[in-house]
Amino acid sequence: MITYSVAQVEALTGIKAHTLRIWERRYDFLDPMRTATNIRYYSDAQLKQLLNFGILVRNGYRISKLNKMSDEQIYEEVTKVLADPTSESSDEMKGLTLSMLEMNEEDFDNIFERQVIRKGFLKTITESIYPFLQYVGVLWTTNKAMVAQEHYISNLIRQKLIAAIERLSIPQKGAPSLVLFLLEGEEHEIGLLLASFVAKEMGFKVYYLGQGVPIINIRKVIEIAEPSIMMTMFVTPKVNKVNGFVKELMEGNEVPFVISGSGENLEAVDDAAHLIKVSSPVEFQDHLVRIQNAVRLSGNDQ
Repeated sequence: MITYSVAQVEALTGIKAHTLRIWERRYDFLDPMRTATNIRYYSDAQLKQLLNFGILVRNGYRISKLNKMSDEQIYEEVTKVLADPTSESSDEMKGLTLSMLEMNEEDFDNIFERQVIRKGFLKTITESIYPFLQYVGVLWTTNKAMVAQEHYISNLIRQKLIAAIERLSIPQKGAPSLVLFLLEGEEHEIGLLLASFVAKEMGFKVYYLGQGVPIINIRKVIEIAEPSIMMTMFVTPKVNKVNGFVKELMEGNEVPFVISGSGENLEAVDDAAHLIKVSSPVEFQDHLVRIQNAVRLSGNDQ
């Protein structure tokens, strides 16, 4: 059974430890377990319940009323709150976390689609899904969620991105091109899929190679495709190796090379001509615009 300390529950739900102790004394819904030394800790089911209660209390519900409601009633009220356009982004984050912990595709899909309707697909990914992944990354790195839950929610997001990419128009002839790939040992594909969506939406021809591509194969693709730009991501910690990977990929190659990923990996890479470090989708878009303008200018000069 996965368990959570008071500090972990406070961080994940936004409910202060002092408030948790008051609720425990006054109401019967909260009965934390205790260690042999009388330290409180909470079960997975209690965390889910507190995530729901936190959402509702922040939206004006009285805890005394929630204490008398059934699980079904609580779920219905939380669904209403999350469907409200004025709902806070922190509540949306908690709702996405619940959908991950419960492995509930329907709830995830409802939250996701509402955001797409409100602000479009790209902003939903960059303003909601990316912050959510950073938030639940705290869960994964401290073993507060099962690996299965991580894979489950990542694959739901991955499916959304692939479906959105497939709906985009085929680029025009003569469009600038982009080669996207992850090197061997990199498995975090969501960022690369987002880059593929952004580039194809902007009219780029995308050569998407996916995960675990040997460097020798990337060189061959560059020879065949002659891309306007190439990109990879270094998310998995590999500070001692990442600079060598980049130098090997750039050797004898003048194709502009975009790299992104964790801050520590980017800092480990030496600056070089044709190397572009980006830390956000907006920065990536800016560089794609520059590539498009350069291609147009070269076409006009011919």
